[in-house]
Amino acid sequence: MDSPDTDRTPPWAGVRLHVVTGKGGTGKTTVAAALALALASGGRKVLLVEVEGRQGIAQIFDRPPLPYEERKIAVAPSGGDVYALAIDPEEAMLEYMEMFYGMRRAGRALTKMGIVDFATTVAPGFRDVLVTGKTSEAVRRRAKNGRRVYDAVVLDAPPTGRITRFLNVTQEVAGLARVGPIKNHSDLVSGVVKSPETAVHFVTLLEEMPVQETLDGIAESRAAGLPTGGIFINMVRESLLPQTALDTAVKGRFDAGELVLGLKAAGVADGAEATALAEALADEVAEHAHRTELERAERASLAEAELTSYELPLLADGVDLAGLYELAESIRTQGAV
Repeated sequence: MDSPDTDRTPPWAGVRLHVVTGKGGTGKTTVAAALALALASGGRKVLLVEVEGRQGIAQIFDRPPLPYEERKIAVAPSGGDVYALAIDPEEAMLEYMEMFYGMRRAGRALTKMGIVDFATTVAPGFRDVLVTGKTSEAVRRRAKNGRRVYDAVVLDAPPTGRITRFLNVTQEVAGLARVGPIKNHSDLVSGVVKSPETAVHFVTLLEEMPVQETLDGIAESRAAGLPTGGIFINMVRESLLPQTALDTAVKGRFDAGELVLGLKAAGVADGAEATALAEALADEVAEHAHRTELERAERASLAEAELTSYELPLLADGVDLAGLYELAESIRTQGAV
């Protein structure tokens, strides 16, 4: 999206649907929320969609549980509004029946009988069509003046392990319907999801398992013809020591004796106390250096995917509303939007 306050062209200038996925525990929902704020900055209108029923968006923005309706939840930096929607598969099913069959009342009767739950359990692909269909409708929706209602839609999607199946709706419903409204609807959704208007972003940590799952997810998405976006490396800890000190510590040649002299000179400790403290600090330095070295290796692995990476800081006070705006600003300053 083009920003009104800069001439720079962002990497996803034509993208209107930003799908955010990641391994559990990587902060996927937090990054999706921060991305929505960043996209809305400068006067845009963005919809943030949740599909897993966890009410994670409401928690992050310190709001009561979201109903099945689009509701304004935040004002972005420099103006702009973020709306949110927690998609309920049952309500989406009722909308679907009204849209294609004019049977909303009958749909409520089926809901009471438990048939809706039965259908989405036996055919989980149909459930995915319902929730992705609602999201793609928001992407396509236009106001009476012909303009798009939302400048962008951010989808807080399922974890990386099932993102390809979730988005590859045409394949998932192939066994349910080869013709008719369900097939037509899935084709329409697929047309949005696999178009240049969509980008699938991956959230990871600089740890072996999340990085490997990210690389696997990117490979699977590409094989399925899904458009990949960027990699958001979350909770990055700033190195506290210069690279030369880290290299020395990794090689096991860090001299605790220098720390003893430094502690004595600073008047922090003396004698045996200084020695004990210096040894403890030396262990901390070695551990920090080892972690930094491992993180460097994980960055190199992620680089093999040939996607642009954006690093978001570990927030010292945790993810509160102020921290969310901090992450949004970090996304903006790195040129992601």
